Amino acid sequence: MTRKEMNLKMHPSEARGFIFDIDGTIADSWKLGFDATQVVLENNNIPVITEELYHECTKYSTPIRLAYHAGLEPSDEQFSIVGEKLAKEFDDLYVGLVTTESAGFYKGIDELLYDIAKIDTDVRIAALTNACVAYAHAVLKVNCPKLSNGSQNDGIYEKFRSIHGADTVPQPKPKPDGLYKCCEEIGLEPHQCVYIGDSPSDGVAAKAAGCLAIGVLYGSHSMESLKNAPFDYLCADVDELKRLLIARQ
Repeated sequence: MTRKEMNLKMHPSEARGFIFDIDGTIADSWKLGFDATQVVLENNNIPVITEELYHECTKYSTPIRLAYHAGLEPSDEQFSIVGEKLAKEFDDLYVGLVTTESAGFYKGIDELLYDIAKIDTDVRIAALTNACVAYAHAVLKVNCPKLSNGSQNDGIYEKFRSIHGADTVPQPKPKPDGLYKCCEEIGLEPHQCVYIGDSPSDGVAAKAAGCLAIGVLYGSHSMESLKNAPFDYLCADVDELKRLLIARQ
């Protein structure tokens, strides 16, 4: 865990709102996204990509990512049109393939969410992804019926008071719009919340919104890229994240 040299006003465990990214943060789903991307590219006679390029581009929303994979640049007239078309094909395929095998929670995430929900009845949980919102709901629903130990989780999915994707906010990350919307819906100010993600764009969005920012090192992005992003903390694994979020100081 790395704490940047700054005078933080709040320890993460003191936050009243916990907002989570989905892919690479709570769900080990990169292979699902990668495979679905390859299918969409092949169906449109576009050369497939490497795993490395896929990981690198997950910092973008789906339309932008796929437009780049199609060999386009933002200055190209067809960039947005092609990106939106490919993104719709991707979402139609991607969401339907969500299972606990293809997009399962990382070990310990279900217990972490349950423990956060038990901290205080006034603690609020939300989710924000750069994928479509239907995907976020699908991942949370399929993973939340039971804890890994087999006991009922008392409706962890229902504990998410706000769930948003790139298609339900004005602008996707790294813009702060989605975090503003989540904070508004859970009834908190950004400075009362912590955002947890695995991409440099998550750190940028959190800082722009005024949230505390935590980066996780077990997702799609390298330690170097996360160290260069404006995260307040970095966590190597779920256990470290849990200690940071649940600790009472």
